[in-house]
Amino acid sequence: MLMTTPPNTTTSDYALEELRKESLMGSEGTTVQREIRRIDLSNFAERKAEITEQLWSAATEIGFFQVYNHGITEQAVRQAFALSESFFALPSTSKAQWPLSRNAGWESMTQIRPSTRTADQKESYQITRPRMQGLWPSEAELPGFQASALAFEAQCWTVGMQVLSCFADKLQLNSDFFTRAHDPSSPHYQSTLRMLHYFAQAADTPAGSWRAGAHTDYDCLTLLFQRPGQGGLQVLPGKEMQGRAWTPVEPAEGVITCNIGDMLMRWSDDQLPSNFHRVKNPAPGEYQGARYSLAFFCQANEDVVITSPSGKYPDVTAAEYLKQRISANFSNKY
Repeated sequence: MLMTTPPNTTTSDYALEELRKESLMGSEGTTVQREIRRIDLSNFAERKAEITEQLWSAATEIGFFQVYNHGITEQAVRQAFALSESFFALPSTSKAQWPLSRNAGWESMTQIRPSTRTADQKESYQITRPRMQGLWPSEAELPGFQASALAFEAQCWTVGMQVLSCFADKLQLNSDFFTRAHDPSSPHYQSTLRMLHYFAQAADTPAGSWRAGAHTDYDCLTLLFQRPGQGGLQVLPGKEMQGRAWTPVEPAEGVITCNIGDMLMRWSDDQLPSNFHRVKNPAPGEYQGARYSLAFFCQANEDVVITSPSGKYPDVTAAEYLKQRISANFSNKY
């Protein structure tokens, strides 16, 4: 049964084990090659049982996987990247009109990971539907931006809910459990499309900085789109966390890289691991230019209660959980 906001589930002093783990992940570590499984989502309704087993295996054994034949055309992905580039090309004085607040709007170098305690070398623009009042560029500034961005966000939601319905089946929940928990028609909707621009490597880039320091995601499921030639993503399976041996995930067209987030880890009593990942600065001889990526975070609606079936984790509303995680990464941004 989907639970929503009993009065005693939000506590401001709630201790987050995820933050403690993240604070220990600042070292460079080593690099090792691992398989990142690719799963075909074609003919989803007819093949759902088969797809479910493949997703569950990849998610429980590695925590990261890629999907293809997912229904989002490459043209739509390229258009979304073009939208992102056009937004970030605006002057900072323009972007400052839409400051980040409650997971919506623009920020630049304000995210400080507990793992590194230095600012990520990037800027981002976050789209969370119910929170966008006053945060959209005008038609004069970026014609068609809002409509196109929302259309792409909706496509991402559809893919995310397909994948989550498979996990619901394996967890013996109703197939639409997570779809209802991420209802976009609700004013409590808080799933987010995040456009990301990592800055070109500069001679004065601070030593010890990262494009994105090691972290887990706060959500149930993340969908990540990367551009060929703009690498840097590295992942670390949770079963091997202590070894600090990271695996690069090279960008490729036609695939979405997915990972489990902390909300789903809690809902599954750790059966589905939320694993660490990071974006490293380019090394000498590697592409030094700007890096763009698009991430869609399936974050349960604010009034939904994240429950641990065995009681391993205390109940917490998705609103309170997200607030605490964001507050640990962004100063005064929630």
